[in-house]
Amino acid sequence: MVTTVNKESTYLDIVPVGIFVIDTEMKIVSFNAYAEKITGFTESEALSSKCYEVFRAKQCFDACPLRAAMEKKHIDLRARNTILTKDNIEIPIEIAVSVLMDGNANVTGAIECFQEPLPETAQGRFGGKEKEPADASPFQEIIGNDSKIIDIIDILTVAAKTDAKILITGETGTGKDLIARSIHRASARSRGRFIKVNCAAVPGGLLESEFFGYKKGAFTDAKTDKPGRFQLAKGGTIFLDEIGELPLSLQAKLLQVLDEKTFYPLGASRPVVVDVRVISSTNRNIEQMVAEGSFREDLFYRLNVIAIETPSLRERPSDIGVFIDLFLREMYPRHTNGSAMGMLCPDAKDLLLRYSYPGNVRELKHIIEHACIMSQGKPIAREMLPACVFRTQDGKACDDELLQESDLPLIDNEERICILNALRENRWKRQKTAETLSMDRTTLWRKMKRLGLLT
Repeated sequence: MVTTVNKESTYLDIVPVGIFVIDTEMKIVSFNAYAEKITGFTESEALSSKCYEVFRAKQCFDACPLRAAMEKKHIDLRARNTILTKDNIEIPIEIAVSVLMDGNANVTGAIECFQEPLPETAQGRFGGKEKEPADASPFQEIIGNDSKIIDIIDILTVAAKTDAKILITGETGTGKDLIARSIHRASARSRGRFIKVNCAAVPGGLLESEFFGYKKGAFTDAKTDKPGRFQLAKGGTIFLDEIGELPLSLQAKLLQVLDEKTFYPLGASRPVVVDVRVISSTNRNIEQMVAEGSFREDLFYRLNVIAIETPSLRERPSDIGVFIDLFLREMYPRHTNGSAMGMLCPDAKDLLLRYSYPGNVRELKHIIEHACIMSQGKPIAREMLPACVFRTQDGKACDDELLQESDLPLIDNEERICILNALRENRWKRQKTAETLSMDRTTLWRKMKRLGLLT
């Protein structure tokens, strides 16, 4: 068992693995040279910082391996994660964590080793883990049994093997990022990097340098060369998230890059050759933007070779229960001190199955996490659910009598849920609801009467 680390020695700095040590307050007390190389943060920047301030990984807030190791005194804990570098580049890593203890078995901190995964392995390098089974699907993280999801996976299975550009559209929270990553994993470029650029998160004036980089001296603060995201994605995939937020001036430059496969970094006199696969996404109506002139028509056609529209959760109500079970298995032990798997009381489950989820899968996940925290290890009752679940789409309180469990057969109950969600989405306007459901208004009225939805 490692109990001390001498940073003054050179041993940690010559090991081709990122290594850092934290104390019990999650502050970094040691940071080796390879950790600097992977993260972009210097040792002086990292020391005394909280580890989550340097790595900014999703697991830092959802399920921190370091905290778990110290709480349970794990000697060996392994996981996969995705971190943000200093330049806000997402990098997948594999980690191995060990708790540090003194002679009296008191926890003094933890040590983590991390490294980008070898391209030929799908699992971690630490300890020689097995490769993924040859028949493992790169789309196995896309959850759902709805026919819309099955159709998407069928399209992706073919399209991912090509270099065709793919445009993913759909509401916020429907898994566009997950689909883009799955495409990359299934492609011949899976050994290269997956670089994500959130076009809405970077100020317009900085987007060009983020995309294409710059040369030293290109402007006052350009002290060194900086590669752009397209260069960092060489041989891999670049994911242009929220492409609808791209300014028109940069749309023209992006179009030129896609056509000529070269670009000039700011201040450069020689072009850089582009070798990347481009995937883009947006939650906006991109065709309407083209009609209004806020998005270039020629760029739209370049990006939209393969079109994927992610369905909202209310369009796939049969998958709501699948996600509820998935998130309960994931979150209940984490928030209830490792208690047995949480259960939903019938009235709570009924509410969750009938809610319209304007925030889609992401909102459902947060609702389940809220409920797990409030349950404190007990079965989840309706009063443990957040207030949003008790409101309809227009913000009014739900009619409890309307939401009571029905004695209808299962298939009719599923249809009832689907129609109820559509009614909420359209604020109980029957004509609009009928159009949404692609049925005649009188047909909708008859179904509402049969299913007990007329009040």
